[in-house]
Amino acid sequence: MTSAEPATIEFDIRGQICPSTLLTALREINRHAPALRKGETTLLFLTTNRDSTHTIPESAGNMGFHVEVISRDGYYAIRVFGNE
Repeated sequence: MTSAEPATIEFDIRGQICPSTLLTALREINRHAPALRKGETTLLFLTTNRDSTHTIPESAGNMGFHVEVISRDGYYAIRVFGNE
């Protein structure tokens, strides 16, 4: 049995500041938690808020998820995923 590539759901929250960015991320992580845990879904948050590169990964990590933060040209991409 081959495993399918997880679906990526992207949230463009550029221009928002904390705590709005964190609350949005937590809502979507909770909403998609079963699919994240199964490795079926990956969430990608695009943000210009530097604080989010600490608050979102810390919160998602405390929930048992893996997080990758990538600095891009003028914004950050925060990838939240489960089993891979």
